[in-house]
Amino acid sequence: MTDAHLETRTLVLLRHAKAEQGSDAADDAERPLSARGNADAAAAGAWLAHHGLLPDVVICSTARRTRQTWHQVAMGMTGSPPEGGPTGPRPTVRYEPGAYDAHPEELLSLVRTVDSTARVALLIAHNPGISLLSALLDPGGFTDEGLRTAELAVHQSPLGWAELSRAEAPLTTRHTARD
Repeated sequence: MTDAHLETRTLVLLRHAKAEQGSDAADDAERPLSARGNADAAAAGAWLAHHGLLPDVVICSTARRTRQTWHQVAMGMTGSPPEGGPTGPRPTVRYEPGAYDAHPEELLSLVRTVDSTARVALLIAHNPGISLLSALLDPGGFTDEGLRTAELAVHQSPLGWAELSRAEAPLTTRHTARD
């Protein structure tokens, strides 16, 4: 066993922030964040920075509201655009089309591809998949109502990203920016 296997990995799951209502299903992926959504996402970023949970890797759905959520989270973490800032180096950001409308197993497959040297990964995606992934990782730690918009679920595991599986990452914290 290598030293990398002895270090705790932290997976932060974030449901995108509140978006404007769409007029039909065809434009769902292009819905922008609402004013409250922008503020909540920035507050989520500030909370992550305050708790030392700055991600090494970000996996983000390609939907407009998730990309905007990441931008606001990054602003909240650093006080500057997501290109980096005073709190540390910028994370590797992967925009993944497969994270949109994904099942929890598909999201877990994306997480398993995170570089083994990363200690903190942030996944920004949609319900129901993101909530179901949290329940998959810790069946006893989650409630039926799922993640609210801009809610963070922090899971930790001693396993490497590639080994992460069902019931192997206990939920340690939940936080909603507007609370």
